[in-house]
Amino acid sequence: MKIGVPKEIKNQEHRVSVIPSTVKHLVARGHEVFVEKGAGAGSSYLDEQYEAAGAKVVPTAGDVFEEGKLIVKVKEPQPVELEMLNDSHTLFTYLHLAASKDLTEGLLKTGCTGIAYETVEVNGRLPLLEPMSEIAGRMSSIVGSYHLAKHCGGRGILLGGVPGVARGRVIVIGGGTAGVNAARVATGIGADVTILEVDFERMRFLDITMEGASTVYSNEANLAELLPRVDLVIGAVLVPGAAAPKLITRDMLKLMQPGSVLVDIAVDQGGCAETTRPTTHEDPTFWEEDVLHYCVANMPGAYARTSTQALNNVTEKYLVALAEMGPMDAMRKDSGLALGMNVSGGQLTCPPVGQAHGIDSVTPSEILGA
Repeated sequence: MKIGVPKEIKNQEHRVSVIPSTVKHLVARGHEVFVEKGAGAGSSYLDEQYEAAGAKVVPTAGDVFEEGKLIVKVKEPQPVELEMLNDSHTLFTYLHLAASKDLTEGLLKTGCTGIAYETVEVNGRLPLLEPMSEIAGRMSSIVGSYHLAKHCGGRGILLGGVPGVARGRVIVIGGGTAGVNAARVATGIGADVTILEVDFERMRFLDITMEGASTVYSNEANLAELLPRVDLVIGAVLVPGAAAPKLITRDMLKLMQPGSVLVDIAVDQGGCAETTRPTTHEDPTFWEEDVLHYCVANMPGAYARTSTQALNNVTEKYLVALAEMGPMDAMRKDSGLALGMNVSGGQLTCPPVGQAHGIDSVTPSEILGA
């Protein structure tokens, strides 16, 4: 298999999809890997390291897309990359199609097969999304705490408080991987943390394991009751493959104290607040209803080397399978990997994305004949 690794071009995206040790593994198994010059620089991986591992370092992204048949990325293809994709390509990356109808339609026009990291499943888990959810969750409490500082426009609340002064209040909406990691860091800072969750078994688990955090059933009434007293809200809701539900309306946002902070981890899937819109690390925040919003769509990109290594830890075995067996046979053999297929041959193969955009879809099994 000819595998292409382009340099990420999304704003402030410094991760790389394949590291030299993975290249070495692939080359040892007889595959060719084409890496765009400078692709790993943002994660401190040099071209010389890729060459030493057996990769062919090529000058441009065009060379990568021309040579490679299996294109491996971190983030969704940008417009110029869509122009280089065609029906001979398989794209393996985060897609988050439910957040963008334009991207969905553009990817369909290429005719490529697109396998999304975030919808690959194993026993109800999302193993290729979990490491980035862990990083984004941990980051959310850190960046939220920082933006509560007065010089950032926040309320001037130190989440951990001090003797004689109450701790800051944090609510985390969603008790999944991102939410647990957000709550863990927030409690570590010393904040008063409440996790909103709808799954009772999950709440029991959180109640046992999350010392220092309390759980509340997630519904509109309970959220509205908490919002006037909270300093930091972290949105960590995930519906695999689908658009995130808008749990915080603009009217609910008005209940919050001026200078409070909202960090929406769910922005990749459209966000869980009505007021959410994607931002970048260069310009990460904006104001709505006197609430400071942090809605960076590639949060883990800020810690590029850690994120790159964590991502490669979980993608490598799937990348090897796709290369060894060919994408279609690999997905026929692994039903969890097959769930990662979002588009193929001009057809949408992820029904939740179809529901989000009003586009007809089929299931992966209809394409694979499995």
